[in-house]
Amino acid sequence: MSPKVSVIMPVRNGEPWLAAAVESVLAQSFTDFELLAIDDGSTDRTPELLSGFSARDARVQVLQPPTPGLVSALNAAIAVARGDYLARLDADDLALPGRLARQVAVMEREPRLGLLGSHAEIVDEADRPVGRLTPETDSARLKILLARTNPFVHSSLMLRTALVDRLGGYRAAFEAAEDHDLWLRIAEVAEVANLPEILIRYRRHPGNVTTRKEVRQCFSVRLARRAAHARRAGEIDPANGLSAPPDWNDPACERSFFAEDARLYRLLALADPEAATAVAAAPRAGFFFDSPPIGLAPLEDPPTPLSHRERRLAQRALFALMRNPKLRRRVTGRPGKLRLLRLAVALHPARALALGWDAVRGR
Repeated sequence: MSPKVSVIMPVRNGEPWLAAAVESVLAQSFTDFELLAIDDGSTDRTPELLSGFSARDARVQVLQPPTPGLVSALNAAIAVARGDYLARLDADDLALPGRLARQVAVMEREPRLGLLGSHAEIVDEADRPVGRLTPETDSARLKILLARTNPFVHSSLMLRTALVDRLGGYRAAFEAAEDHDLWLRIAEVAEVANLPEILIRYRRHPGNVTTRKEVRQCFSVRLARRAAHARRAGEIDPANGLSAPPDWNDPACERSFFAEDARLYRLLALADPEAATAVAAAPRAGFFFDSPPIGLAPLEDPPTPLSHRERRLAQRALFALMRNPKLRRRVTGRPGKLRLLRLAVALHPARALALGWDAVRGR
């Protein structure tokens, strides 16, 4: 007999908190579930820990994705999930004991609901509470918010399996924001909501988001919003042809539906020190003739407003340019420091001052 809920837990090198996460699922008051743990190429004790849980409890099934990566791991679990509902939980988060019972009750009562999240308590590496996540709860307002941000805590979500299957699951093109893309597609055909209750503990630690991942995540959010805009206009989803995350340095991007975003992110990517160093060190001819140029126009006359996170990345990119004359020579027009500083201040004066102070102190 199939379980009511399939709990999906992707994990890669999750040894520090994996056992606690799994135990929080096995301790649920609602017991009609399977736990699909997907080991995405772990090199620590994760495989050993998962094997132990699988031997101890028949509800735990360990999977390996066909190819590396989070999207492949999630879709591998969805492909074998037997439950009516999918419940997400990351391997460093914790589900409170009544989480599944509460969400199943609401989903059973509200057949038009395709996605249901909740509020969350934020904990640190030592399980100490350090805050709360209290996203919007109303479906109509959530759909508006989705146009510019992700108003859901991924680990808190429960989704209808048949709906996710029908929509094709997660898409690899939206790396680091594959969830945002899926939520947008769900919201177009079903209701979405958050319960105003804390049902999970979300762990915040230094490994959550690197600068490089943040740049990619922000780009993917922009890409998802462009695809959603096209769908709302009655067009075929332009992202259907994307099988992998786009490279904004690829000249082919100039002919794509996201050309404006690619131009912006060639600049914003310089917020990542490794990316900035690579650009500064690239052979001069290869940079100018093999890759599209980097310009300041996307900041001086943005085609669409920048998000709060994009403005922060833009300021960091501008200060990287100010600090590195070789990097400035890679930008169209070879802008001077004063022009760069004016742009940084216009984006957010107080943060520009803080970044300037850090630069003076050599941080």
